[in-house]
Amino acid sequence: MKKLFTCIMAISILAAVGCNNKKAVEEKSEIQQKVDEYAEFTLTSDLIQNLSANEKELLKVFIQIGEVMDDIYWDEYFGNENRRNLDTLTDPAIRAFAEIQYGAWDRLDSEKPFIPGFGERPLGANFYPTDMTKEEYDALQDPLKESQYSVIRRNAEGALEVLPYHVAFADQMAKVDSLMGKAIELAENPGLKKYLEARREAFRTDDYYNSDMVWMDMKDSKLDFVVGPIENYDDALNGLKCSHEAFVLVKDEQWSNDLSKFAAMLPEMQKLLPCDPKYKKEVPGTDCDINVYDVVYYAGDCNAGSKTIAINLPNDERVQLAKGSRRLQLKNAMRAKYDNIMVPIANLIICPEQVDSVTFNAFFGNTCYHEVAHGLGIKNTVTGRGPCRQALGAEYSAWEEAKADVCGLFLTEQLIQRGEITNTTVAQNYITFIAGLLRSVRFGATEAHGRANIMCYNYFKEHGAFTRNADGKYVINVDKAREAARGWAAIIIAMEGEGDMAAAKAYSDKNGKIGTELQADLDKIRDANIPRDIRYNQGVKALGL
Repeated sequence: MKKLFTCIMAISILAAVGCNNKKAVEEKSEIQQKVDEYAEFTLTSDLIQNLSANEKELLKVFIQIGEVMDDIYWDEYFGNENRRNLDTLTDPAIRAFAEIQYGAWDRLDSEKPFIPGFGERPLGANFYPTDMTKEEYDALQDPLKESQYSVIRRNAEGALEVLPYHVAFADQMAKVDSLMGKAIELAENPGLKKYLEARREAFRTDDYYNSDMVWMDMKDSKLDFVVGPIENYDDALNGLKCSHEAFVLVKDEQWSNDLSKFAAMLPEMQKLLPCDPKYKKEVPGTDCDINVYDVVYYAGDCNAGSKTIAINLPNDERVQLAKGSRRLQLKNAMRAKYDNIMVPIANLIICPEQVDSVTFNAFFGNTCYHEVAHGLGIKNTVTGRGPCRQALGAEYSAWEEAKADVCGLFLTEQLIQRGEITNTTVAQNYITFIAGLLRSVRFGATEAHGRANIMCYNYFKEHGAFTRNADGKYVINVDKAREAARGWAAIIIAMEGEGDMAAAKAYSDKNGKIGTELQADLDKIRDANIPRDIRYNQGVKALGL
C-alpha cells in the first residue's frame, strides 16, 4: 500500500511538473509569437553607392550618435536600472520582445506589461519620479518643469528638482558633442555643415529653435540627420517631455524632384480644407520641402514598437508659421510595411472586386500627404487657450494624427482631380486608406496613431464608407467614404481650434474603442500570422560600410 501510495505521488509530481513545463512552453510560445509579429527587415539602400567617401564616413558617425540617442531613450522611457535588470531574464523571447518595445510594456497591445514584476506603464514614463504626486508637481516652483527638454528627479533629500537634458544626460551628451565635431569636419555640403553646427549648440543649451530654422534651409544635401529630443508621445502625464531619437537618411533625388512642386501649393491647400473658415485663417509657410529618402538607421523613440515611415518636422509652431515644415518620406521603410503587411491584409479583408485597388502608389501618397496635412489647419486656438498643442495637452497627439490622416486623404483627392497626381486614382486612395486602417488600428488605443485610426474607422463605419459582403470582406463605397472624410476632418479641425481638452477626451474615450466586429477582423488578421510591424537588422555592417 505504501509503495502504491509512493508511486501515485511520484506520478502526480511528474504530472504536475509536466503541466508546469507545458505551461512554460505555452507562455514562451506566446511571447515568441509576439516577437514574430514584427517582420525582420534588413535596412539598407542602393543609394549609398552614389555617395562620396566622406559621406560614407559621415554615415558611420551619424550611426554612432544614434547609438547614444538610443541609450538616452532607454533611460527616458524605461529607466537604466530597469534596463540592467533585463540582463537577468533567461527567456530569450522575452528579452527580444523587451528590446523591440524598449521596456516591459507591449506598445501594440494597450501597453500591457509582459515581464513578470511590472505593472502598468507609468504615465510619465521615466521623465518624472514614479511616486510623484500631482500636489508635489503643482507645488514645484521652477519654470523649467514645463520645458520639453527637462526631466524631474528627486534630490538627496527626496525633494523634486528639475534637470535640463544637457545636465541630466551630461555623460552621453559629452560623447555626442565629440562626435558632432567629427561630423562637422566631414560634412562637405554647406547647408548640412551649418545645421550640424547649430544642432551641436542646441544639444549644449537645450534650445532647438535656431537649429530647426537652419534645418529648414538645408535643401540640397544628399544626407540628412534627424536627431535629438523631438516627439512627446511618451509623456502621457502632461504631454510635454520630448523623447530622444535619430534617423539617418539618404536622399532619393529622382523621387524628391517629382514631389518638389507641391510645397508652393500649401496656402491653396489650406483654403480647401472642409471646415469652418475661422479655423483656417492661418497661412502656412511655403519655405518647406517634400522629399523622399531611404532611411538607413533608426534609434530611440522612432525605433520603439511600430516604426515611423514618414516625418513632418519641426514641431515648433514658431518655425512652422515662419517657414512651414519639412516632409520626409521614408520610401524603403514604406515598401517594407507595404509588402509585409498591407498586401497580406488587403488580400484577406478586401473584396475580390476591389483588392487590386490597393496599390503602393496610393499607400505612398496617403502617407506623404498625411505629413503635408500636419502643417495645415490651425496651430493656435480661436478661444484664447493658446497653441492647440498646449490647450489639448495629452489629448493633442491623437487628434493631430487623426487630422493628418483624413486631411491628407482629402488633399490627395484634390490633387488627383486637378491632374497634379497621375499615378493613382481617387478610388485607389480611398480603398487603400481603409485597408490601411486595419493595419494601423493594430497599434492599439494607447498609441496616438492607433487611437486616431480607431476613431476614424468608427466614424467611417457609422457613415457607411464600407460594408461587408457575404464572406465578411470589406466593400468600400467610395462616394460615402469621401463624404465621411469631409465630415471627420471638420470635427477634428474644430476640436483643435476650440482647444477644449475635456471635450477632446470625452469624444476619444467614447469613440476610440475597438468594437466587436473590428476585433473579429483583427483576430482574423492575427490568426493569419500577418505581421503587425517590422523590426530592423541595421547598422554599419548591414550597410556594408
